[in-house]
Amino acid sequence: MHKCEVCGKELSSEESLRNHKKDKHEIVTKSLIKTRHIIYLSLAVFILLLGFFSFRANNEPGENDDFAKCLTENGARFYGAFWCPHCKEQKNLFGKSVKFINYVECSTPDGDAQTPLCIGARITGYPTWEFKDGSRMSGLVSLKELGEKTGCSLEKPSESLKTN
Repeated sequence: MHKCEVCGKELSSEESLRNHKKDKHEIVTKSLIKTRHIIYLSLAVFILLLGFFSFRANNEPGENDDFAKCLTENGARFYGAFWCPHCKEQKNLFGKSVKFINYVECSTPDGDAQTPLCIGARITGYPTWEFKDGSRMSGLVSLKELGEKTGCSLEKPSESLKTN
């Protein structure tokens, strides 16, 4: 005979006792608890690894970081609008390095008007690049043209060492 330590009921087999505890007292067996812990632990590890690799991918240097920083340091400013397809193309030319560009959003959030900053700067089309000397280039501008205008080099430092 097997006796339930919760209610004192006597049962004929170990299996009957387990079923009784589960049905009447909602007591989960240790193996089920261990299985749940393993599942939760595995899920937590998976989420942590996913977060780590996502963070790592987002923080790796972009291909044009130095070039984009140079443009900003040399006074280049990019005026655009979130809804503008050419502005999106312009940003895509920089890839992850676009975060280093001095970008000015000219559209109001609803997309129906221009911000006072861009009205004051007399921006009439997108994209528009403005440079330290006051000159401007409108439309999609190649990275090569931006480099020529600002004196910034598209070459990576390691590439320039290889040619010397």
